[in-house]
Amino acid sequence: MSLADRLSIALAAGMAQGAAHVAADDVPWDEAFTPAAVLVAITDRPNTESGPGVILTQRPEHMRNHAGQVAFPGGRIDASDADHIAAALREAFEEIALDPALVHIIGQTDTYQTGTGYNITPVIGVIPPDLPLHPNDDEVADIFEVPLAYLLDPANHQYKTGLWQGVMRNYYEIQWQDRSIWGATAAMLVNLARRLA
Repeated sequence: MSLADRLSIALAAGMAQGAAHVAADDVPWDEAFTPAAVLVAITDRPNTESGPGVILTQRPEHMRNHAGQVAFPGGRIDASDADHIAAALREAFEEIALDPALVHIIGQTDTYQTGTGYNITPVIGVIPPDLPLHPNDDEVADIFEVPLAYLLDPANHQYKTGLWQGVMRNYYEIQWQDRSIWGATAAMLVNLARRLA
């Protein structure tokens, strides 16, 4: 059975069970949430020790919002996007030059509302390994891959508390080598781990 088939079955089973998922702390938000989508691109590496991986990006330090943070390729949904999947594929192409034709879409998982006013839908897709990805320098400082098994392992999900805009907030963090994956990205990975468990 292919990786795409295994993920599709596990995701469907997890969503059908209605498993509990992580939500952001309650943050007062007076406006409507902005719809957004991210692509959780999983590399199909059947014959390697590390197994499948997940493509992540690091934001440049010069960005006004989320400077230096680790993120999935993605962003707000434009009026020209047919749906969440189209938005995630468009953003991945714009940010890391990932050809949408090479993404085998598995489905969508739990939305995540951020304290900054975004309602993010993660779109799960399988891609061939070692694609020639290229960062858009305006939005991406680096592209890297983390083993899927590592990201889904609850032992690597650290639950922390920190000060954000003068208020103590709870969040998840996943350490990978010299990188810190935290906030919405880590929470979406924790949700995915629970759905696929």
